[in-house]
Order: sequence, then structure tokens, then C-alpha cells
Amino acid sequence: MQAKVIANEANKNDMMRQDLSQSLIRSHINPSKLSTFQRILLTTDGTLTEILEAYLFEKIRVVKLSEGIISITQDISPLEVKQESEVIERKILLQGKISRKNFVYAESILVTERLEEKFKDELLHSRTPLGQLWLEYKFETFKEIVDTAEETADKLSAYFPLQPEDKILSRTYRVFSQDKPIIMITEKFPASYFLTDF
Repeated sequence: MQAKVIANEANKNDMMRQDLSQSLIRSHINPSKLSTFQRILLTTDGTLTEILEAYLFEKIRVVKLSEGIISITQDISPLEVKQESEVIERKILLQGKISRKNFVYAESILVTERLEEKFKDELLHSRTPLGQLWLEYKFETFKEIVDTAEETADKLSAYFPLQPEDKILSRTYRVFSQDKPIIMITEKFPASYFLTDF
């Protein structure tokens, strides 16, 4: 019944792409229960850093939690890579430069063999957000939403003013370049954030 209600809400919005509406249906997130800005964060494919800066009127900086080249222990089907493939695994926070408030936690997996060397080097040795690197290197990209979710914060509560049982919202999408998936990104933020509409 709940899935039907969510489907009806998603179908009301003719502007929503099919991958977005299907993702919301699968995750049982009712778009009508979200604030306008929460819906924007979960369903648009713009550069998140720029969207946050426009909304918050504050510069956003990248805080790297971990980053490195690893061999994966299982297949990652959205990226079309097999077990033992080499990838860059990256975990960051998007934080206000002035407020020092963490707004978003993000995990990225990048297929190293599909990246330009200069791009890969700057990614590993700078604090430039991915979206800004795409612009700098003029990547022709297409983004496809893979999943949206509502879950408990658990260990991520350490990065936000949350208890482990509090809810966070997330979206996962993959980025294509030259017809190949090169990056998969999951972005998470507290469900209590961005509740005020414009």
C-alpha cells in the first residue's frame, strides 16, 4: 500500500526522470514528505557542492576521511567491474568553510583504469571536490541514480549532531564517461537537515 502511495506521488511529477521515481519507490521514500531542498538533493544530478553553496550561502570544503587505491573483494555490478579490480575508494565530508558544520558524508568508488592520469593524481593529492574536477577537466558525463534510501545513522552519527538511531537520507548514483561507468558515489545527510523550504 505504501509503495502504491509513493508511486502515485512520483507519477504526479512529470518532470522526474524514470530512474529517480523508481529509486524513490524502491526505497519507500515518499517525495511529498520531503522538503523542497531535500527532494533536490535526492533527485537532481547537479554538482552537490555548488547546490549546497547556493542554498547555504557558504563556501563548502572537502574534508578527506580516507582515500586510497584498493583491490575490491567482490564484483560491483553498477560499475561493471569484477572482484580484484583496482579502484580508488574515497570517503569525505562536505563541510562549511566558516561554520565548520558537516553537511554531507560521501563515499566514492572510481575505476582507476578508466581515469586520466592527471585527473587521478589531482584527486589523490588535492582537496578539490569531484564535481569541480569534472569541470576543470571538461569531462562529458552522464549521471544515473542507482538508489535512494532512508536508514539509521549508526557510526555516521559521529560526524553530525545525531544519535546512532536517528535517520539519514542518501542517494547513490553512477557517473558515465565515454559510455563507460567510471564512478559510483553515495551521498548521505541527516533527515533533520534542510527542512526549511525556500
